[in-house]
Amino acid sequence: MIWDTLFIMPFLSGFLVAAVLSVFGVLLRLRDEWLAALGFAHLAGASALIGMAVHIPAVFSATFGAVIGAIIKTISHFRGGTVYALMILAGWSITLLVAANTRLGGSLGHAMVEGQLYFLGFSHLMAATMLVIVMAVGLYWLMPIVIRHRLFPGQDAANQRPTWRWRLAFDLITGLSMAIATATVGLMAAFALAFIPPWIAFRTAKNWRQTLIISFCFGMVGYIASFVLALWLDQPFGPVLVALLLIAAIILHVVDRRHCVIERPLKVGRSKDRWKVEK
Repeated sequence: MIWDTLFIMPFLSGFLVAAVLSVFGVLLRLRDEWLAALGFAHLAGASALIGMAVHIPAVFSATFGAVIGAIIKTISHFRGGTVYALMILAGWSITLLVAANTRLGGSLGHAMVEGQLYFLGFSHLMAATMLVIVMAVGLYWLMPIVIRHRLFPGQDAANQRPTWRWRLAFDLITGLSMAIATATVGLMAAFALAFIPPWIAFRTAKNWRQTLIISFCFGMVGYIASFVLALWLDQPFGPVLVALLLIAAIILHVVDRRHCVIERPLKVGRSKDRWKVEK
């Protein structure tokens, strides 16, 4: 059914979005800003809902709201996750108020939360394609900067280099990716794709390249399996995707903990003051 003309465009749109989020989520986790994905998703969902209420395509109105949120985050100088908590609260309240005061009522809100993947059109596919292009160019420039800032956080200040430019660019790309993803696969599904695959990759990978590959593969397998399973069982796509990713993450977490707990007995080395621990 995936290759049926009715489903091929939604499948490709979601596939591109899942690929972008699985990779870009690694940078969000590296910067300890994974909560930004949920904050921008709430803002994008609220602005998309406003746009749908006045007959503006959700993919455009969601992008506008997320971009505004990225600019506010850059100029507000909030510390920690405060700005993301404010985004979540603002997006949640706006979503419910708009849904309660429009003709379509709560159906719009449920559509944004559950995802409208099977009803996507050509505009969503073009938006997802544009996101892939922007992400490829942006990551080519931003990834070395983000890694350097993580490893050597004081280098820019010591060399008197301004950081607001790449920080703003990073926030804009985050907002753009979460806006298009929210309008494509739904709010919580977009957050799950940006959070769970990188989390698994950081726990299992041995180097940076493996982290990107594991996160990408985990996100892609989860997306394809969820798409097929949701079609087969006639279920909404968003909850199926989140459930599958959670089940896989819990299984891997349990296996990893068992591997760490089961150890061989301690052995005493020949050196007087050294103890060798073998797993």
